[in-house]
Amino acid sequence: MVLELVLIGVAITLGPLHNIAFILLLSGPSGVRKGVAFILAWLGCLVLVIAAVVLITGGKPPVHKSATSTAALILKATLGFAMVVYGERKRRQGSRPHRSPKWFARLDSVSGWYAAGLGFLLQPWALVAAGGATVVQAAMSSLATYVALIGYVLLATASLLVMELYTTFSPAAAVPRLAGVRAWIEGHQDQAIVSLSLGIGLWLVGESIYQLVR
Repeated sequence: MVLELVLIGVAITLGPLHNIAFILLLSGPSGVRKGVAFILAWLGCLVLVIAAVVLITGGKPPVHKSATSTAALILKATLGFAMVVYGERKRRQGSRPHRSPKWFARLDSVSGWYAAGLGFLLQPWALVAAGGATVVQAAMSSLATYVALIGYVLLATASLLVMELYTTFSPAAAVPRLAGVRAWIEGHQDQAIVSLSLGIGLWLVGESIYQLVR
């Protein structure tokens, strides 16, 4: 479980779209405050998914080959397959010039509530769902499980936290550097999507099938 959560957490935090949007939020007036709203909504989504799964399982890993265990593995395999298909389609299309969505231009003037809404909407929900399906295996009677789940949530939020703290304590230096990071992400967006989709997708499919047949 821990390895899967680490891989999923890394894939979530490296997603290009939410990182670009977050940089734009930080660059506007009251950017730090809006960044906090975004992060709180982002964390809230991750925690709620985990809490829902734990509520369903009662904090105990289901018996192997049980209906709950099998359903979780099928869900992960399905999500992984969808990621592979999406990543392969993007790979075949090749890199193309990107036009930023029109709503990106308004991010420097949005409210804190709008920023919080983006923290919900820009979640990579397929990966978050895969993380939730992995948490089905969590034994909440173990301290190590709590550490693993907290680590997963923090890892999935790591890029946002780093940018938020950097902007908070070094605002003058953060603005140009984050602008450079944004330009780099936009220039490598397709490669990132393809690599993350194929890599995590293949892992989820392979691991799920292995668990189903063993």
